[in-house]
Amino acid sequence: MALGKKTRKLFRVGIDSYSLRPLNLAPFALLDWVKKSGGDGVQFSEVNLPSGRRLDRTFLRDLSQYAREQRLYLEWGGGQHIPFDLQTGRPVDIFKVNRRAAEQAQVLGITAVRSCSGGLMRWTDDSPPTGVLLQAMAQSLHAQKRMLGDLGVTLAIETHFEFTTFELLRLFTACGVRPGEYLGICLDTMNLLTMLEDPVMATKRVLPWVVMTHIKDGGILLAENGLVSFPVEAGKGIIDLEEIIRLLATLDRRLPLSLEDHGGEFLIPIFNPSFLLKFPDLSALGLSRLLSLALESGRLVERGDMAIVERNCWPEVCEMRVRNGLRNIKRIAGREGS
Repeated sequence: MALGKKTRKLFRVGIDSYSLRPLNLAPFALLDWVKKSGGDGVQFSEVNLPSGRRLDRTFLRDLSQYAREQRLYLEWGGGQHIPFDLQTGRPVDIFKVNRRAAEQAQVLGITAVRSCSGGLMRWTDDSPPTGVLLQAMAQSLHAQKRMLGDLGVTLAIETHFEFTTFELLRLFTACGVRPGEYLGICLDTMNLLTMLEDPVMATKRVLPWVVMTHIKDGGILLAENGLVSFPVEAGKGIIDLEEIIRLLATLDRRLPLSLEDHGGEFLIPIFNPSFLLKFPDLSALGLSRLLSLALESGRLVERGDMAIVERNCWPEVCEMRVRNGLRNIKRIAGREGS
């Protein structure tokens, strides 16, 4: 089922570059691939520079011009929000990292930069407590307000395997920032499952803050050690992408829908009490919704309509699944035949 005609003017549908990472495409070749496959643009999580080129202003201007000529949108990554190296615990100068990413975005004519600092901290007992990370983030990000504002760029924190939407809202409060200012959210619709959140409920919570997207479908299954979440072809999973896109259509800005897809699976050890205690905002209603989605996922897997693709198999299927995902998202967003 597709959304109504109102959404036709609102949404362009493209991909995140991570989806085709196994192809090692240079940026111009990636734009060509997306154009040929019926997409409208690219969110660059990483940049495979062509031989002899540097990621300088000349290259960025060339990339921006080429995208305009092909009538494709560009989105940019490279931001960070946790001021620590999560492997070593050493401080990281994310002010410098984010200034560089924001300056690149400014040259490209882009007003948001995706930020992702790692993830799965709660899965190891030796990681800093979430409260400690949030406090350090608030102090670091508050100091970046003027820099990001002067460059006209919003740092879009991805809903990754780092923080729940409840915690990100508390971060924004601690920073004294409101929607439309220098901090926002890149909404990854499937990662919400891994952080024990119902994707629709979580989208409603942070909707005014969403400035970028990773439209990613998925499933979640009950297993011996807890729950297992995994990505699937967009439009084939249990995430209500139609309702999420309908919610995004209520925003007062034209927001691209950037498909992200990949292989792999994530164990969520909810039967471990110490792990579950790290999600204090998980309510009975939220857990009930997750179990309902797990029941639905199990039915789809049993029928053969959905399956986990291991990461080492992703290179074999990525092009086909991304093309299919683009078509499915365009259909859901009312873009058939465009």
